[in-house]
Amino acid sequence: MACFLVSAAEALVVTGIEKAEEKKEKVQIESGKIDAAVEPEKVPMSRKLKWLTWMLWGGAILLCYEHIWHGEVVPWFPFLTAMADPGDAAEMFHEMATVGVTMAAIITVTWFIMCKVSDAIMARNTDTAGQEA
Repeated sequence: MACFLVSAAEALVVTGIEKAEEKKEKVQIESGKIDAAVEPEKVPMSRKLKWLTWMLWGGAILLCYEHIWHGEVVPWFPFLTAMADPGDAAEMFHEMATVGVTMAAIITVTWFIMCKVSDAIMARNTDTAGQEA
């Protein structure tokens, strides 16, 4: 009923963290602490966080569309049909706590694995380039 709100909430938080990380990386590059030309083999954390935000927002939008399609989200107050009845609201919060949190956790774990695989590929490419030289 409203499980997409969990992914959307996580996406909002991660978007804020991503923007802060972008600013931090920009300051480090401008101050000379990081030389982008010397360290091209590393994927910046801000880019990795952008992957996560795209995954979370994509999942939330797709689920929202699905809930609109089934009539669980409507364009009038209270927007979520389950909020009209206290019994349905309890069921909705239970779904958010179980299904919504599980989906958000699976997306985050998948992103974490993506980051590790990306780091391994970049390290392998760096090692191969070093052996050729």
